[in-house]
Amino acid sequence: MQAADVMTPNVITVSPDADVQEIARLLLDNNISALPVVDTEHKVLGIVSEGDLMRRVETGTQRRKSWWLQLLEGNNPSEYIKTHARKAHEIMTRDPVTVSEDESLRRIAKLLERHHIKRVPVVRDGRLVGIVSRANLLRGFAAKKTDVEAVSVDDRDIRDAILKEIDDNTGVWVDRINVIVADGAVQAWGLVENQEEWQAVQVAIENTPGVKSVENNVGMLPRGMGGA
Repeated sequence: MQAADVMTPNVITVSPDADVQEIARLLLDNNISALPVVDTEHKVLGIVSEGDLMRRVETGTQRRKSWWLQLLEGNNPSEYIKTHARKAHEIMTRDPVTVSEDESLRRIAKLLERHHIKRVPVVRDGRLVGIVSRANLLRGFAAKKTDVEAVSVDDRDIRDAILKEIDDNTGVWVDRINVIVADGAVQAWGLVENQEEWQAVQVAIENTPGVKSVENNVGMLPRGMGGA
């Protein structure tokens, strides 16, 4: 399997000038832990994660040095920026590691481990087309296929068709759904807001030509975590 077979498409992104409050709302409303920062051509400039927002002056959670450390070390400009800056381009991790659509899952796993990161943007000609997280990787490795390096073109067409049907016709946020297809066997993960959305995902998969079986692992969002 490759990045294209497990990545989350239609990635939620922010512009470099997005405000930290907007970023926080997007993370919470979509139950995600990070957002790519992209320019007008959808090129990846950086990533803002929930960790970048954990210590903020607005909430009183910034690190406070003891008086003697303050005397010895003085103030740290980069720490000040992280706790006080208001825009995505000021707090983001710049020039993040990226992969192409044909990068193998094993190679991606090694990159995540080596760079101590939880996710990697997927790019085509320098432009963002998806994102692969640790969860995406685990789902790919767990797919019921003896050779996880090989996925047919038909499987990819099936996956694309399922995601398009969900996005175009069900009312379910496809950003929250991940689909793995191997030999026509479909496994779905993600989060929806109610039983009707769960059923809509199920029906969309079942009605897609080429699907042989469905394992629907989609769960329900905790109350209060929806986009409303």
